Amino acid sequence: MLSDRSTATVRATLPAVGAAMGDIADLFYEKLFAAHPELLRDLFNRGNQASGDQRRALAGSIAAFATQLVERPGTRPDAILDRIAHKHASLGVAPEQYEVVHTHLFAAIAEVLGDAVTPEVAAAWGEVYWLMANSLIAAEERLYAQQGVLAGAAWREWEVTARIEETKDVTTFRLHPADGSDAPAFRPGQYVSVQVELPDGARQIRQYSLSSAPGSPLRSITVKRVRGAGTPDGEVSRHLHEHTRAGHLLSLSAPYGDLVLDDLDAPLLLASAGIGCTPMLSMLEHLAGEGHDRPVTVVHGDRSPADHALRTDHVRLTEKLPDAEAHFWYETPDAGHPANRTGLVDLNSITVWPGTHAYLCGPLPFMRAVRTQLLEAGVRPADIHYEAFGPDLWPTAP
Repeated sequence: MLSDRSTATVRATLPAVGAAMGDIADLFYEKLFAAHPELLRDLFNRGNQASGDQRRALAGSIAAFATQLVERPGTRPDAILDRIAHKHASLGVAPEQYEVVHTHLFAAIAEVLGDAVTPEVAAAWGEVYWLMANSLIAAEERLYAQQGVLAGAAWREWEVTARIEETKDVTTFRLHPADGSDAPAFRPGQYVSVQVELPDGARQIRQYSLSSAPGSPLRSITVKRVRGAGTPDGEVSRHLHEHTRAGHLLSLSAPYGDLVLDDLDAPLLLASAGIGCTPMLSMLEHLAGEGHDRPVTVVHGDRSPADHALRTDHVRLTEKLPDAEAHFWYETPDAGHPANRTGLVDLNSITVWPGTHAYLCGPLPFMRAVRTQLLEAGVRPADIHYEAFGPDLWPTAP
């Protein structure tokens, strides 16, 4: 927790720092990449940098952390920290990199805020930073230890054993460790990072949910091709779609991610949109394999049945559960599709069981709308879990 002196200083300066955090984040990344261009080339997502999403996520996470420190002393925003720690571990972030971040972040703060950054203000915000950084370092060390890997040595070669075209824009890659050893254990809903070398020599990294269950002999990732011609957007998914075939090798991290089933005795609701179905498929396959007999409600929204990746598996796995039902909404449905399942997902037309634990994955507007409907149906906020593909902008989204 913050010292009393720093708490007073942070509380007094939080409005000014929070208002300037976007400019601070912009300047921070500019300074960081000027000093360490290899970080943009081989660690940070160039698409998220180009769009500004990573800058907004950084600003939001620091502001949220500082706000909780001063408003609820003695507590930490563990949900934010856990999500960041899992993402960092999947990238192989090492403890010494936090010192590099500190150097350039505080140079940016001093430049943006100028004379307002007195020694007292710098010390107080330094305390905030290191409370956050040391919490993340400790959490990441635990995650690395659980997976039996060292920080900065996260990558392992996997062989592509099959490539399956799910839709015109979605492909599943089946994988196994290239050295023939056992695949690491994971929990349904988790993801792996995939690192590929692009034509310009950059080794870019993206995260993809494991779409198979932990008990499957092979691992699968299902990748949607992101179309953003002329920008870094989708450069890894395009590379995988255009160049990766059976027999090729991919560099994968160990599995990470905090969107995992936490109470199998409660009624479950698995809600997804688009390619957000992938962690839900892993959860469904796991539940079916375990003979799960509690209520499960499956919800999915997509452009059309033809765009609904893994639709057959979505139906098949739901039907294997004795007390489960699936509801699919399509913006452009096939003939005969129910009229009340046309358009955007609307939970008002289905039963949300008391005590439901909900798991969400999809575009941010979809997850915000579904969360609002769940809260209106009486689901506790603590029982609504989500996975954001890319930087987590939920805390700062309008």
